[in-house]
Amino acid sequence: MIGVGRGSKQLLNVVDRPLGKGKNEVSLSAFAFLFSELVQYSQTRVENIAELERRLEDAGVGVGLRILELLCHREKANRRETRLLGILSFVHSTVWRCLFGKVADSLEKGTEHEDEYMISERELLVNRFISVPKDMGAFNCGAFVAGIVKGILDGAGFPARVSAHFVSVEGQARPRTTILIKFAEEVLQREARLG
Repeated sequence: MIGVGRGSKQLLNVVDRPLGKGKNEVSLSAFAFLFSELVQYSQTRVENIAELERRLEDAGVGVGLRILELLCHREKANRRETRLLGILSFVHSTVWRCLFGKVADSLEKGTEHEDEYMISERELLVNRFISVPKDMGAFNCGAFVAGIVKGILDGAGFPARVSAHFVSVEGQARPRTTILIKFAEEVLQREARLG
């Protein structure tokens, strides 16, 4: 019977348990298998690489909204970030640590445009276990992570276009993945008002 245990220690129903930190790790092989299945499932329902990346991004948006809700409850005592650098720092450190077990390699502001920021990762976990056929060219599974970032930013009230790109690095066999974030004009206007 649920809720009845031996002695003073009682078993709780899953719904009744507190939403504490819990164990934050998922088996890497289980994740790799499920993610490759997601990619294969999406691949059978699209015509080209751009559609495949869009489908992966759409799947990531839902994950991002849920991660935002969970981490705001756990880490921020239900407080919402209102500043641009605050939300970027939250994504770069707290979210990345929750998803990948470490802080992202770098967070940079774009030099050409005021509304662009980049999160770079030397070897993004979603690209590690996917072998891309030659006919798919520069297909980037990082679109899923870009979708997660987009979901977090949209859910926090910072609408942005988010995309994943490969950037070649001299001396490395594999290119690094850069998540490019281009904020909407309203975000920059609000940030200017807040001073």
